[in-house]
Amino acid sequence: MDTATHIAMGVAIGGLATLDPAVQQDPALFQAVLVGTIAGSHAPDFDTILKLKNNAAYIRNHRGITHSLPAILMWGAVISAAIFAFVPDISYLHLFLWTLLSVAVHVFVDIFNAYGTQAARPITNKWIAFGFINTFDPYIFALHLAGIVAWLIGANPGYTFLILYFVIALYYIKRYLDKREIVQIIHDHFDDVEQVVTSPTIRQNVWRIAITTKNKFYVARAEDGHIQILDQFERKPLPNHPAMEKALKDQNVRAFMSFSPVYRWEISHFDGHIEVRFIDLRYRARDHYPFVAIVNLDKHLNKMNSFTGWIYSKQKMKEKLKPVTN
Repeated sequence: MDTATHIAMGVAIGGLATLDPAVQQDPALFQAVLVGTIAGSHAPDFDTILKLKNNAAYIRNHRGITHSLPAILMWGAVISAAIFAFVPDISYLHLFLWTLLSVAVHVFVDIFNAYGTQAARPITNKWIAFGFINTFDPYIFALHLAGIVAWLIGANPGYTFLILYFVIALYYIKRYLDKREIVQIIHDHFDDVEQVVTSPTIRQNVWRIAITTKNKFYVARAEDGHIQILDQFERKPLPNHPAMEKALKDQNVRAFMSFSPVYRWEISHFDGHIEVRFIDLRYRARDHYPFVAIVNLDKHLNKMNSFTGWIYSKQKMKEKLKPVTN
């Protein structure tokens, strides 16, 4: 989820904590728990700081180890210990458990969007991405805001957010059924489907879809249950080509491939250099595929530059890949 929704969830879990008699009877513990749940609801995304290093480090690690099973426990313990150092007279156990819950909820809700997380590390490094909740869902955010406003004007926070999360659970079930219907339609239409990757948009009735079959990739859009094929590409294995071999050793390409479940590749020859490009098929926007990994090699196959990330214009691409001579 987005940062605003995660923080709103932290407030909501702090409100839920008032159902705990220990929290209800101790104002200092309540205040500590509220700080802990808000901090815990955002803590796993502290890995965003990796953007300061480079895109490869960010893409390869964001929602990785910071969202893992050991990290959930670590965040809960560290945040609780930091708060407890300032208010040692409260119950550390209750503070820890509510803070831990806020961290766990953060990781849990992140698995339902298209980006996903490596939430099962160290059991497996596989990305878990169910792809039926948008990174920013206006309904989920609005429900949290309504709950917070109700609390501010006097509603019981514990019961308010208990009801709110029951409604949100029903909403998640509804969105799962929406996705299942789309996937079923695709399987009915194609005989050899190997993978369907769904990316819900901010609009409830519109989905981005990437379909992998035995011989092709299809990029589609679903709107009101109607599926439109927008693009199709031959599914070609990576070639035994010296430029490709060189590109596969690049850190940006390795980061891209560790994250992207469905992509195509291109090798283009220009005057003076060779470009190897990998294109993620999940994020089509305005006839453009913005998430890419690119390696430029000179005629002797020495790397000139490389990049991975989201690019929405040719001008931005030139800025990211300076200098390249044609």
